Amino acid sequence: MKNQLSILIPIYNQCCVPLIEALAKQATALDIDFEIIVADDGSTDELSVRQNRAINALPSCRYWERPVNVGRAAIRNALARESRYDWLLFIDGDLGVVRSDFVSSYLVAEGTDVVVGGIVIGDATVQLSRNLRFLYEKNAERHHTVDCRRLRPYADFHTANFMIRRTTMLDVLFDECFSRYGHEDVAFGMQLSRRGVSISHIDNPIGFLSFEPNALFVDKTDQAIQNLVLHRDVLLEVSRLLALAERLHKSRLDLPLKLLYKPFRKAIRRQLCGENPVLALFNIYKIGEMVVQLTSGFSADS
Repeated sequence: MKNQLSILIPIYNQCCVPLIEALAKQATALDIDFEIIVADDGSTDELSVRQNRAINALPSCRYWERPVNVGRAAIRNALARESRYDWLLFIDGDLGVVRSDFVSSYLVAEGTDVVVGGIVIGDATVQLSRNLRFLYEKNAERHHTVDCRRLRPYADFHTANFMIRRTTMLDVLFDECFSRYGHEDVAFGMQLSRRGVSISHIDNPIGFLSFEPNALFVDKTDQAIQNLVLHRDVLLEVSRLLALAERLHKSRLDLPLKLLYKPFRKAIRRQLCGENPVLALFNIYKIGEMVVQLTSGFSADS
């Protein structure tokens, strides 16, 4: 069993005090050497910043305020360099602890340099049934089981909840060319694969319990698609969306699809950002936006 752990949490415009309290409580009870570092990546929401400053009063916890947003890849690299223990546990700041043995389950995991715990999606409510991110994640939850993740251990690597040996992390690091939202985790998983770094997937999920408004999630989706297009040479072998776009191109169906999609583009986006989003339209939106960007470049009004 490991007796030292650095728990590293990037945060942006989100109060994560309940998450830190839960993690600190578990780590303290285990009588290990630990630190929890929360790195605020240039948040613009002053309320969440003020709330998160309470983290500094918790045992072995630090709230690290950074003035400039550097992106999801660079902030994780900065956290790794700032850490001091041999094992690093990365958790996204908008998640929640759902198991009383969450920290201890990582400490007893043996045999690999990287351990991925997975996620579990919260239960549906009337309000969440109208949230696009919830609908999307709940529909995809069946792919997050430990058995499914073990079938594609590197392609299904996600940053939300994983532990890594510090020396391995500092040797590989996240690709900071991924400055927009999305897919930096997939690229990192591919790097681990190429370097022959072993990964184990275990059943130790963190809870996905809060979900951003529909319009914000659609904006994030746009950024993620831009990342896919920018880094398509790297991500083609693991991205199902890029693979579909490639098949459409080879079949010479991409331009007809673009012409069919564009007249409905704004209406579909309005529907997804509204109060009753339809998940099937979200899938159409993603492939439509992918084809538009691949055939037109990155102009804002493409």
